[in-house]
Amino acid sequence: MSKNTQLLVKTLSQALLITACAVGFTMATNAAPLVIPATTTAKSGPVFLGESTDYPFSEAVRAGNTLYLSGQIGLKEGRLIKGGIKPETKQTLDNINATLLKYGYQKSDIVKCMAMLTDMDDFDDFNSVYKAEMDKPYPTRSAFGVAELAAGASVEIECMAIK
Repeated sequence: MSKNTQLLVKTLSQALLITACAVGFTMATNAAPLVIPATTTAKSGPVFLGESTDYPFSEAVRAGNTLYLSGQIGLKEGRLIKGGIKPETKQTLDNINATLLKYGYQKSDIVKCMAMLTDMDDFDDFNSVYKAEMDKPYPTRSAFGVAELAAGASVEIECMAIK
C-alpha cells in the first residue's frame, strides 16, 4: 500500500470514528432520559391507635416507624395501684410495655421517655424501679416535678419507640 493510500485510509478511519461519535452523541441527547427506578417508600400520615375512650387522646400514634405513646400512670383494672411510688412506677412501666407489645414494639425499641413526678423526693425510688425494669442501653429521659397528675397518680411516663 502506498503512502498516499495509507494516509487516505487513516483519514477516512478518523472521519468515520468522528461521525460515529457524533451520531451517538446526537442519539443520546435526543433519547429519553435514563430513569433508574428508585425504591419507593409511600409516605403516609400518622395512624392514631387505641380504643375510643371518654378522654380526648389516642393511646398511641404511629408515624412512619416511630410509635408515640400517651402518658401512662399506674392503673390496673381501671384503678390506681396502691403502695406509693415504687409499685406505681412498676405498674406504669408494665402498662407501657403492654401498649408497646399491642402495636408490635418492645421495650428495647424505646428511645425517649419523659417522667413526671408529683414529689421529686421520690426520684431515687422511681429511678431504682425504672433501672430494674428498663434494659441497657437506657433510652434518653427527662424528669419533671409537677403539682398534680390524673387520678391522683404519683408518676406518669410518656415514651417514644422506633423500630
